[in-house]
Amino acid sequence: MKYITDLKALKNIPPCVITLGKFDGVHRGHQKLIRLVREIGSEKGWKTAAFTFDVSPQVKMGMRRSQLLMTNEERRTRLEALGLDYLVECPFTDDIKNMEPEDFVKKILVERMQAKALVVGADFHFGKKRRGDADLLLKMGEELDLVIRVVPKEQDGRRDISSTYIREELAKGHMEKVTELLGNPYSVKGEIVHGNHIGHTLGFPTINQIPEAIKLLPPNGVYLSRTLVDGREYDGISNVGTKPTVQGEKIMGIETHLLLFSGDLYGKEARVQLLSFRRPEKKFDSLDDLKAQLEIDIREARERLLTEIL
Repeated sequence: MKYITDLKALKNIPPCVITLGKFDGVHRGHQKLIRLVREIGSEKGWKTAAFTFDVSPQVKMGMRRSQLLMTNEERRTRLEALGLDYLVECPFTDDIKNMEPEDFVKKILVERMQAKALVVGADFHFGKKRRGDADLLLKMGEELDLVIRVVPKEQDGRRDISSTYIREELAKGHMEKVTELLGNPYSVKGEIVHGNHIGHTLGFPTINQIPEAIKLLPPNGVYLSRTLVDGREYDGISNVGTKPTVQGEKIMGIETHLLLFSGDLYGKEARVQLLSFRRPEKKFDSLDDLKAQLEIDIREARERLLTEIL
């Protein structure tokens, strides 16, 4: 997948079918759009592309906090895995913010990207003051000979699947529901860094990650997890939080004990999938009490893993 972050690089792109949106989480609704993009591209012989922004317009304009289900890097990795040819991550500049929707379609999508078809959700809005919508695209499609596909929202029961819905479930620690809505487990991708080595001291070596500040995390606590590193998967338990039992500076992070693994992973990149909430984070009276609880957590994780295998 070719990754473009500068509008000046939007040139020499073959005719393509484009889907547009924020794609935070790349959830089942987004995947529905991408499947249609790939179907049209395959049928017509066009390239496939997603167009998004480097920062959410709502965040840029102060309409909501910068708390995302995915970092830009995580989003890029996921969209590439779904088989798109191009990802355009456009800088949300004042020029773009103040561009009339008709000009955006003509000057950016058609002239620069050679758009032949656009695929959007029914609630899609764009352009100055969010004046552009699906109805405007359908009208412009007739004028510009563009194929326009407006896709109904993917639903969970009677509720639309959206990034907002997933954030609500994540805030409750409902990881199984989050997995269902996303279509894959909620994960945190990042470099394995040195911690305070308390886990090793207690006999339970761990890997540590410090997520980006914009990354939305579930409630502090212990989670059943799966970690992907160096092309391999390891089951384990992860603590999301600040390690209240341990003295020192409190930094939000994820500390994971990998079952059936021993070795040095410092400096490598890992993706930790948070599968199921087990218990809240707790401050213990002593490290011995913490060790006793970790033994229980690990035993329960192994029992659950064995149950799933059988």
